[in-house]
Amino acid sequence: MIVILIQILAVIIGLGFLVFIHELGHFTVAKLYKVRVLKFTLGFGKEIWGFTKGDTRYSVCLFPLGGMVAMAGENPDDVKGEKDEFLSLPFYKKIMIVFAGPLMNYVFAILLFAFIFNIWGLATISDEAKIGVLAKDSCAQKAGLLVNDKIVSIDGTDIENWLGLISNLKDKAEKEVNLKVLRDDKELDFNFVLDKNPTTGAGMLGIQPKVLKEKVSFLKSFYFACDTAIYQTTFTLKYLWDKLVKWEKPEVAGPIGVIQFMADSAKSGFESYIRLLAVISVALGLFNLLPIPLVDGGMIVLFLLEGIIRTKISTKVIAVYNYIGLFLILIIFLFATYSDLIRLGIGKLFN
Repeated sequence: MIVILIQILAVIIGLGFLVFIHELGHFTVAKLYKVRVLKFTLGFGKEIWGFTKGDTRYSVCLFPLGGMVAMAGENPDDVKGEKDEFLSLPFYKKIMIVFAGPLMNYVFAILLFAFIFNIWGLATISDEAKIGVLAKDSCAQKAGLLVNDKIVSIDGTDIENWLGLISNLKDKAEKEVNLKVLRDDKELDFNFVLDKNPTTGAGMLGIQPKVLKEKVSFLKSFYFACDTAIYQTTFTLKYLWDKLVKWEKPEVAGPIGVIQFMADSAKSGFESYIRLLAVISVALGLFNLLPIPLVDGGMIVLFLLEGIIRTKISTKVIAVYNYIGLFLILIIFLFATYSDLIRLGIGKLFN
């Protein structure tokens, strides 16, 4: 019961804080440009505590999942043309306010990654064909392989390293193989049928390589943290582009998947939880930078266009643009949620 309670609190606090950090970015730059901020809240729903300072109502709400910044003139229908309204600002100031949200997510992720590398060390994947993690109910576990077993050969082919192991398994999905492993200086033989990777279709043992950790200095931890955030961003963009070009369904996680991952990571330990928070923070920042109407990236595109044509975009155009964005986000949300259900095995009920 205590473990479940910790998992629930970890999800609520983690997701809530990530969204709050995002909104804090918008709020800070809006105040810097003297935009009239009407409300800044932690959470949503009924206000349980708050105070008013100047034009802004600061609130803590009942459900601590995220936050909100309400600016004067943010809604096209409410624009009066006053200089302290969001849509009345020059295009570059609007871009900076919008961009500050995703930027804060990246800054927060870098701080978390740096904290991890400085406290627990920088994780590097061993190239040795040695089992570091053995998945539960995988073919390797059922066959009797153990953590620290070193795979020497597959079907008589010598395995030099982890890359060689993956390459050898590629065309052996759901086929019987012979593995020779080294355990405590003794060579053992195993014969069993490989699993099939549901994403790539390749043969799969259900194992992961050993992870080596090296402590890094405070300054170096920030360098590696920035590098990690950049790598995660470019890898995600390449993956999505590749799926788009090939017209294939991408593997994505929706709200259900994210909650499940966070709950599992909280159960695994503090380091795992902090690492996942950093990964999700990068993902949240990246998603909000995509050129989708209504999200931050789509608004940046709109305001850039305003700067190019040197004319303010009509509030009616912005309203239509936002409705299109709402429709696209709804489709993405439904697709991601359906993917979560499929991953959990629930989606099969709808097939």
